[in-house]
Amino acid sequence: MIHGLVKVGYQPLHCFVQKKIGLSVNVSLEPDNLPSTEKFRKYKQNVDLPPILPKNKKKPYPIPVKKMLRASREDKKASRIGDKKPLEPPKNGLLVPELIPVAYEVIEYWKVLIRGVARLLTVVPVYGCSKCSDVHVGPAGHQIQNCYGSGNSQRRSYHSWVRGSINDVLVPIESYHLFDPFGRRIKHETRFNYDRIPAVIELCIQAGVDLPQYPSRRRTKPIRMLGKKVVDIGGYMEDPKPCQSEDAMALLAELDTYGAHNVRPPLSENEKRKLAETTIKAYSTVRRGVRQLMRKYTVKACGYCTEVHVGPWGHNAKLCGAFKHQWRDGKHGWQDATLDEVIPPNYVWHVQDPKGPPLTSKLKKFYGKAPAVVELCVQAGAQIPDAYRPMMRIDIVVPDSEEAKLVA
Repeated sequence: MIHGLVKVGYQPLHCFVQKKIGLSVNVSLEPDNLPSTEKFRKYKQNVDLPPILPKNKKKPYPIPVKKMLRASREDKKASRIGDKKPLEPPKNGLLVPELIPVAYEVIEYWKVLIRGVARLLTVVPVYGCSKCSDVHVGPAGHQIQNCYGSGNSQRRSYHSWVRGSINDVLVPIESYHLFDPFGRRIKHETRFNYDRIPAVIELCIQAGVDLPQYPSRRRTKPIRMLGKKVVDIGGYMEDPKPCQSEDAMALLAELDTYGAHNVRPPLSENEKRKLAETTIKAYSTVRRGVRQLMRKYTVKACGYCTEVHVGPWGHNAKLCGAFKHQWRDGKHGWQDATLDEVIPPNYVWHVQDPKGPPLTSKLKKFYGKAPAVVELCVQAGAQIPDAYRPMMRIDIVVPDSEEAKLVA
């Protein structure tokens, strides 16, 4: 006799067989011949979102503090006995040749991503709350009562929806452009002498992409450092003036989300589906490429606010207004950045049936979430990537409001 056992959660589907008259039958419900444990690791049923960090505390370090202190003690011990390890690119100011094609690929797919999202916004509506930072992708805003903006008590925590823009889907994270990352630090008084560009573009420029609008210093000899102090950087050079030609200004509009306007909508359903597939592929490629670049090139993020700086150390502009900024005189608390701080996913609720009723607070535990770009492309007709299926809870059937009371 065969007994099937199904459990909601992380446990995969198994089939247990009882032995009868010395006969053993092995029945597997997995599609492939892989063991069930390997299938379980590859395809999880449900995955929770990263927890929302409190604003009255500093963000956790990506690298544990004990590991950083251990590495610092080893470096000090090696410097005392004169065993100095040479700096490797890009820590010594030189480029990493293997990552130059990756940087160019990220730039090209970044343009594709911006154009694709801008065109999809003409056919898939996106709404943003005028009182908080919540975003919803769908024909109408949801009815989940989780607004903590101003006047939420009068609205019973319902959102005040307005039509969104591309910056609600691709959250703009900007960084100062530096001609020489190892040169003079940006001071609070000189912060207006530097351009602000998307952090992804600045990372690609420092990784080897040459843009005439944003020149960067390319060294042929490595710098010399004594501990954490730069001894020789090859002399200071004045920042050259950026190119102001018409072609240069047109390229700038392609690299920034603020220049995405006057785009034509897709002509047909087939074209809309192909555009959605291209856009979601570009999003995955950009995140994968930026992850590769961040393994070698240093990117710093403030532990209290959303400021990001691409370079070996952070700037000294006193612009932090987050928790206890008075104690720090407005200076940022720099630490190593994560991928989600450079390219924020901006999670939104996943709508399984865009033509159905709006999402409600009573059924919130049955809904999944996804990055805004992924949800936009999925509603436009793209296939759901396997990496986001557990997060979007595709296999959960959303019950009616009356049926939800009977769910354990």
